[in-house]
Amino acid sequence: MSNEYKHDQTMMFRVKKDEEVSKAARILTEVFEALKEKGYNPINQIVGYILSGDPAYITSYKNARSLIRSLERDELIEELVRNYLEKNME
Repeated sequence: MSNEYKHDQTMMFRVKKDEEVSKAARILTEVFEALKEKGYNPINQIVGYILSGDPAYITSYKNARSLIRSLERDELIEELVRNYLEKNME
């Protein structure tokens, strides 16, 4: 069988354990607060980081840069999507 990607097959994305989701929520909240305290627009800065992967979008104040880099960007996106859908699909 070829290693070629089959476009007609659905790929499965596995969500990590609940405690990891909670960790992502905690980290996003801490990073948001650190950015806000330093006078940045937290939404713009977090989006910039998620899209580019460049940690320079996140302040090092209160260890925010190290915290956000402790997670993969897909984990951050997963937490944001989960949170949005839970609040808006009720």
